[in-house]
Amino acid sequence: MWALFAVASAIFLGTYDIFKKLSLNQNAVLPVLLLSTLTYATIFLPLVFVSAYYPGVLDQTIFFIPQVPVEQHGYFLLKSLLVTSSWIFAFFAIKHLPLTIVSPIRATGPIWVILGAIVIFSEHLSMIQWIGTAVTLIFFYLFSLAGKSEGFHFTTNKWVLFLIAGTLLGSVSGLYDKFLVHNFNKMAMQAWSAIYQVGLLLPVIIFLWYPKRHANTPFQWRWSIPMIGLFLVVADFLYFYAIGCDGSLISIISALRRGGVIISFTLGAILFNEKNIKTKAWLLIGIVTGVIILLIGSK
Repeated sequence: MWALFAVASAIFLGTYDIFKKLSLNQNAVLPVLLLSTLTYATIFLPLVFVSAYYPGVLDQTIFFIPQVPVEQHGYFLLKSLLVTSSWIFAFFAIKHLPLTIVSPIRATGPIWVILGAIVIFSEHLSMIQWIGTAVTLIFFYLFSLAGKSEGFHFTTNKWVLFLIAGTLLGSVSGLYDKFLVHNFNKMAMQAWSAIYQVGLLLPVIIFLWYPKRHANTPFQWRWSIPMIGLFLVVADFLYFYAIGCDGSLISIISALRRGGVIISFTLGAILFNEKNIKTKAWLLIGIVTGVIILLIGSK
């Protein structure tokens, strides 16, 4: 059952990437990030309020958010720091890179989660899963060579490095999620982490972006911006529910969730008229094949 929730999360996550690209094209990155995160957090505020002040209304539902001790908020704040750092890198990269470059790089996220899960959680992979890991890494290397034909050198391009940094931080966050979900209430963790993300981004906007806003890309409001937060809420809810299920493996859930890159790659190719689609599609298929081998090996 947890695998089905992970697949549903992937569908919402792939569409979420499209809304990000639509929002970030020729637009100021940090305000888009703040407003989309604010949308994410605002969805949880009524649930926090009702759960705290109207006992009995949500108590027996999956939307109930219990009050947590002060010391637990430190764990949620650390989660927010990881996510916010990852998103800042990723949002800047998505603005400046084609989605057909972004999607395959982000698809490698499960590999880093798997390696971390082996070290931290002592998860064991079969020979088939190791083969899947090797296939993914080989095709990622081939993809890096193909990226040079569009002028994106993976070792020197600033935005590619930003994307890789965002992907690695996201993988660290994914490993941390495994600990959080099995030790704290999922809804409390998701709600308070979102709220703290807004708190972390506000000083960045006030002190870094706002004073220099006229010297950079101007901000334009677009309706795709709140859709980023809305689709991410659903994707994360399904994701956290999946990793909270008995017997779930963070490495496999992460692999399934990254299947959303197929959606973002396909729609990105169609909507934004990106280049070298056929070559990049074959290489993406190779990366996804490696992920599928991982899933076969998990049975």
